[in-house]
Amino acid sequence: MRLTATPHAIAIGFAAGAFASFTPLIGFHFLLSFSLAWVLRGNLIAAAFGTAVGNPLTFPLIWASTYQLGHMILNLDADVPGAAHAELHSGLFSRSFDSIWPVLKPMFIGAIPMGTVTGIVCYYLVYKSVEVYQRRRQLKLDQRRAQNLTDVQDPAQNSPTR
Repeated sequence: MRLTATPHAIAIGFAAGAFASFTPLIGFHFLLSFSLAWVLRGNLIAAAFGTAVGNPLTFPLIWASTYQLGHMILNLDADVPGAAHAELHSGLFSRSFDSIWPVLKPMFIGAIPMGTVTGIVCYYLVYKSVEVYQRRRQLKLDQRRAQNLTDVQDPAQNSPTR
């Protein structure tokens, strides 16, 4: 909330981070969110905070839902996922990219609409939150300045009596 940027820049940065969290690019969410925020002229620090949408509690839900949505969009056969999962369980890191692509492809495809919707929702929530916070903070600062001006202009009235 205390970032010194416009509500739009903060919100677009956060939305970029939220979108990046939906991709299956574990370990690259920060880089992707920074790239998206930079292209969209968003705040990079807010983008880093936006990647917190993807965390150990939400990743299983994100991965399952992006996979299922991508599977529906691509209209894949029902037998393909079972075969791909069997290959993955027998040594994920010892296999070639071709063996994990049947799982990653639907996740990438499903991540686009889900990440976009989540990014849009996050944009509006963060935009309104930052806008309200910055407006209230500015009002408080203006009140303090006004109080300080009256203290300086008439010090006799504001001195404590004994």
